[in-house]
Amino acid sequence: MTREQKSQVIDDLTSQLAENSTIYLADISGLDALSTSNLRRACFKANVRLAVVKNTLLSKAMEKSDKDFGELPETLKGNTSLLVSETSNAPAKVIKEFRRKSDKPVLKGAYIEEAIYIGDDQLEMLVNIKSKEELIGDIIGLLQSPAKNVISALQSGGSKLSGILKTLSEK
Repeated sequence: MTREQKSQVIDDLTSQLAENSTIYLADISGLDALSTSNLRRACFKANVRLAVVKNTLLSKAMEKSDKDFGELPETLKGNTSLLVSETSNAPAKVIKEFRRKSDKPVLKGAYIEEAIYIGDDQLEMLVNIKSKEELIGDIIGLLQSPAKNVISALQSGGSKLSGILKTLSEK
């Protein structure tokens, strides 16, 4: 690979890191071609982009980026795959689901909305992170709850009142 090609790859990676707030690093070494293809298919279905990257180029892209990746560049040893998604827990769900059949991929680390997670032991916590849409839905549900209670109380009170008036009018 020439210097110009390396520079282009670093620029591409830097722009990819800048554009996305959900970045996972995983080790998929040891997977055969069929398993790798299945993993790529699972990522595609979950709207997760998977790319195998060179550690040195990714490290330089992280340095060049405006974001603070903290200890994440230290995890760049061995084979590294970059998983990028718009949904914060989608890559973690793909990894967890795929590991039901295999012991790979192994999570090296993740960068989600300026939070850094290091190590495979963080996978379960990352799976349980709610996406932005889920949080908005929860908040809307909580805000609607008191209004629904008031409306149902008014409706039930109205039917009781009309029942009492009907009974009185019949007497």
